[in-house]
Amino acid sequence: MKVYCKNIEEQIEVAGGTTLARIAESIAPRLGFEPVCCRVNNKTEDLGFRVFQPKLLEFQSITQGSGPRVYTRSLCMMLYRAVCALLPGAELVIEHSVAHGYYCHLLGHTKVDAATVEALEAYMHKLHERALPFERHEAMTSEVIELFERAGLKSKVRLLRTNRELFSSYYTLDGIVDSYYGALAPSTAHIGVFALHPYKEGFLLMPFDPADPSQPAQPIEQEKMYKAFTDYVQFNNIMGVRNVGELNEFVERHRSSDLINVAEALHEKALARISDEITARYQAGGARIVLISGPSSSGKTTTTKRLAIQLMTNLLKPKMISLDDYFVDRENTPRDASGDYDYESLYALDLEKFNNDLATILKGEEVELPTYNFELGRRQYKGRRLRLDSGSILLIEGIHGLNPELTAHIAEHMKYRVYVSALTTLSIDDHNWVPTTDNRLLRRIIRDYKYRGTSAEETIRRWPSVRRGEEKWIFPYQENADAMFNSSLIFELGVIRDYAENILRSVPSDVPEYAEAYRLRKFLRYFLPIGSHLLPSTSLLREFLGGSSFRY
Repeated sequence: MKVYCKNIEEQIEVAGGTTLARIAESIAPRLGFEPVCCRVNNKTEDLGFRVFQPKLLEFQSITQGSGPRVYTRSLCMMLYRAVCALLPGAELVIEHSVAHGYYCHLLGHTKVDAATVEALEAYMHKLHERALPFERHEAMTSEVIELFERAGLKSKVRLLRTNRELFSSYYTLDGIVDSYYGALAPSTAHIGVFALHPYKEGFLLMPFDPADPSQPAQPIEQEKMYKAFTDYVQFNNIMGVRNVGELNEFVERHRSSDLINVAEALHEKALARISDEITARYQAGGARIVLISGPSSSGKTTTTKRLAIQLMTNLLKPKMISLDDYFVDRENTPRDASGDYDYESLYALDLEKFNNDLATILKGEEVELPTYNFELGRRQYKGRRLRLDSGSILLIEGIHGLNPELTAHIAEHMKYRVYVSALTTLSIDDHNWVPTTDNRLLRRIIRDYKYRGTSAEETIRRWPSVRRGEEKWIFPYQENADAMFNSSLIFELGVIRDYAENILRSVPSDVPEYAEAYRLRKFLRYFLPIGSHLLPSTSLLREFLGGSSFRY
């Protein structure tokens, strides 16, 4: 039997049932790197996967494709093993990404001090030195539930009981059991670069630095981001919906509408608080311009419109500008390192035109605003005119709103900055979090398909470029915000599940983007569907799904 290896662009003769690890060993000198996983017919598999039919194989290192996720998941299981060994009775919870790492805390263990963190890290390094295998198993779900119940993994038990799958997979490492929503590395020998740092009430798990994989990532200061996460984690705890299993239980009990009503009210309350602060600054002689920024598909547009309503209740007259309408014509867009259009670059905007219009507006004169046609890749003028008068406040929405270069000529006290992002606080279970980037990618896939004529394949293909642009142009400025608005909704992945799945199924299996489409479809299957008819017409999700009472 022959398989085709994309890495060496050759067919390889293998016996039926050969593992991917054995195939990688047979071509190791030509491969040129140590793989941690492999894409088999554009689906990511661990190296214990056995090949029984002709396949297309693409081995991946810790820095390629699915490799970084495999590395981080494996690192999490090593941390769990260390907690089990050193702190029996403590429950490890890995909550979310912050400060370039993953925030962890321990339930049932009152003191997480520097000595505890140092001991956990040392134990993990010993696991690396022992080169222990991560072994994948598959069994009837009822059997896996029994294993997890004995191990005290209550959040995983909830998830499996609400998923109702006949069979489930799990991993073992040095006598412990755990589960992850993707492949792990072959052994702990592959996972040697990491660090733990005490942080707040817990600690940060730091994988390797993407810029230098030989070194652990270093924590950065993200106080405002941490607080935005923490506020929503507290809300999740009060609602009793901390993970997907608990969310699914709400759905099974027909209480989705209760959850939606409270979560939407939380959004409204947060926007009212921000509005009150802006109004106070306005009345004191400042805050004539509100800059609303955030990464792709964070819901900036709806946030701006809802904030405008709150400002009107404070007797201000908001006027709105979208930076997207100042994109240069498509052929003039800068290119990134891959040669793709870099829409995340500040210089994808016509800065001269924007600043000329802004100066005119601030003089009290009228301007005609452009409208960007995304299908044509051109600015158009449709008679939209804007003038500021007494009591007016200008709301400027776009990904570069917090970049000082955008409004360098405007006095600081005249600006109020709002950072918007979908800071997802819901966990799959105690050891698997919902990445904020996945939440935003799913929103963007739906929006691009419905409103911009872009296929899921194309959106997925461009996403790495979008992420690089965010790291360069958006994230460095987020802590400059006067306020952070968390646009995530605890129930939203249940609502968008069916929309996204239908679009993702259109990605053909013979393209590289299928790997990501398949991963996202598999991820969405954890969520029980929630009907979108339960959403109010003002919901931020309506920006992506349709049916909004706002005009876009």
